[in-house]
Amino acid sequence: MPSWIRSALMRSSGTFCTSIMLMLMTFFSWSSPTNNPKTTTANAYTVNQSITTSKNQQISLSRWIEIDLSEQRLRAFEGKRVVYSYRISTGKSRTPTPVGRFQINSKYRINRMRGRGYDIPDVPYAMYFHQGYAIHGAYWHNRFGTPVSHGCVNLPVSQARKLYNWASMGTVVVVRR
Repeated sequence: MPSWIRSALMRSSGTFCTSIMLMLMTFFSWSSPTNNPKTTTANAYTVNQSITTSKNQQISLSRWIEIDLSEQRLRAFEGKRVVYSYRISTGKSRTPTPVGRFQINSKYRINRMRGRGYDIPDVPYAMYFHQGYAIHGAYWHNRFGTPVSHGCVNLPVSQARKLYNWASMGTVVVVRR
């Protein structure tokens, strides 16, 4: 067999094996979402924990986000200390933002959002916390402090970028009336 065919087969088999390994890792690391009502009503202060890294540094897991619907304000906390406080736009009365305790379950730097009556490309810094509801930047309006969305939590893009970089997967999101 010519050497160029043999080397092509070696490259192909390596790519194939890598693909299979990635698929297996994805399959075994996936977990289904829980609908446990006890987890949606727990107090946000229960996330105060810490872990130790290999260099004996403490990393705080006490970061959480509060969304106050009556004030149209988002506050990001580290423990009990407010790190960010931003005016936001949440859902209108016909398309309300859900109330409860959630966690950020996916993050997208750019995302297309579609629904009944809207189709917005390139939505920046989207962080989904419950079904199709997300905290994200809004470049198409400047009416922050007023409920104008279809249920998502809108922020000015520069503030959404800061929050996106600050928050991680699993960050608790508490939405209050």
